[in-house]
Amino acid sequence: MALLEFFRPKKPTTATVAKERLQIIVAERRTSAQGTPSYLPQLKQDILEVIRKYVEISPDQVTVNLDQREEDLSVLELNVTLPDEDK
Repeated sequence: MALLEFFRPKKPTTATVAKERLQIIVAERRTSAQGTPSYLPQLKQDILEVIRKYVEISPDQVTVNLDQREEDLSVLELNVTLPDEDK
């Protein structure tokens, strides 16, 4: 009987299709809800202002990223490209 099902698969039920669609919607909302927090741009600006007290740098030389590793673990990554001392 399994061989016949291979050639004539069962038509998915409406409930199955609805369940799959709901799973996709929930997964999409979880990823968008865990996106970058609203305070990151202000944090970047504050860090930039502090660094500018000592060294002149442009905003594109500072990057701030928040990485959600697990449910209870977040990693804040800060990269600052400082100018050469020779200049």
